Amino acid sequence: MYRILIFFELNNLNEQKYQRVYTPSRYFSTCGFQKNGVCIALNYYDINAKQKSLLEERDMEEITEPKQIKLLFSDNELARQLFGEHNSNLKRIADATGADIHARGNSVFISGDPEVADLAHNIIKQLYGLLEQKYPVYAKDIDYAVRLLSSDHRLKLKEFFLDSVYITSKKHTISPKNRAQKEYIEAIRNYDIVFGIGPAGTGKTYLAMAMAVAALTKGQVSRIILTRPAVEAGEALGFLPGDLAEKVDPYLRPLYDALHDMMRFEKVAALMEKGVIEVAPIAFMRGRTLNDSMVILDEAQNTTSEQMKMFLTRLGFNSKAVITGDITQIDLPAEKTSGLVECKRILRHIEGIKFAFFTKADVVRHKLVQDIIDAYEKLEQQKKTNKHS
Repeated sequence: MYRILIFFELNNLNEQKYQRVYTPSRYFSTCGFQKNGVCIALNYYDINAKQKSLLEERDMEEITEPKQIKLLFSDNELARQLFGEHNSNLKRIADATGADIHARGNSVFISGDPEVADLAHNIIKQLYGLLEQKYPVYAKDIDYAVRLLSSDHRLKLKEFFLDSVYITSKKHTISPKNRAQKEYIEAIRNYDIVFGIGPAGTGKTYLAMAMAVAALTKGQVSRIILTRPAVEAGEALGFLPGDLAEKVDPYLRPLYDALHDMMRFEKVAALMEKGVIEVAPIAFMRGRTLNDSMVILDEAQNTTSEQMKMFLTRLGFNSKAVITGDITQIDLPAEKTSGLVECKRILRHIEGIKFAFFTKADVVRHKLVQDIIDAYEKLEQQKKTNKHS
């Protein structure tokens, strides 16, 4: 048998420092003593040789005592909203952080490893602050809060959740859910041409659309123009009936979906009939000058070099352009150069043009989407490795 000797001391700042020592159990017993005026307690655990080996393989992780935190909320109704039905919100936070969280009355009791307990404390406290600002907290907001504060405990949720881009017809507030989205929105506010590059599900097109609808509502622009290249995503659609507009309509359906998510169907139809909102393939942009407009080019990775140049030179006075795409999902023929990839290379250093980049960590769709993207990235990397081996 072996005995793990765990030394821990309390310094003047009440911080605990731990050290684990392995020794044959017959040599020591539990004791406590002072060293240079600092109290040092000594505890021990008896283990066998196999357990000792396993602990050593795990790099002798530090053992810490659970931290206990109590929070008391003065507003009964806000506390009820924070806790959720049958404390479902608290359970969600506990599952996400690994902390032990219990509620009694208007109080919340948190326990766990110091880092875990502090994270749960930070999340709960800041979510309560959002409720105080009349921001309704839903399950997805808790997930975003956990992701944000896990990455950086110094972040303020109010700077993200209360940065309202647009309130939809269904009274849902569209706001940034991570640092990349926050920087993207600020870029659209401050630059006339913005490129949003990253994987699917990061909110590139959706947020650009929300910014455009908000600008139209405030009278900052008089038109919204939404466009994308009509390129088939790895499948042959064959002959499509109807006139030119009807033939390309299936390619533009994702843009319609985003519009209808933000505005009532009747309002969208009326604005499109008046020409205030226009949804068209990129080929329809040739020869035009787009003044006083918010122009969004979606799926830009599937534009050719010529199409991208044509699109960017359409921009007129008092207009903004947002170009979004995922350079890992190019559906162009192999001999064609992606206009988005080319722009990334030649336009990044032009003053007045801003590039915003997203990663798989910024995905805000279903939680499985991030895992799917990760799996495909590993597959592509494996293919490249096999190709060069």
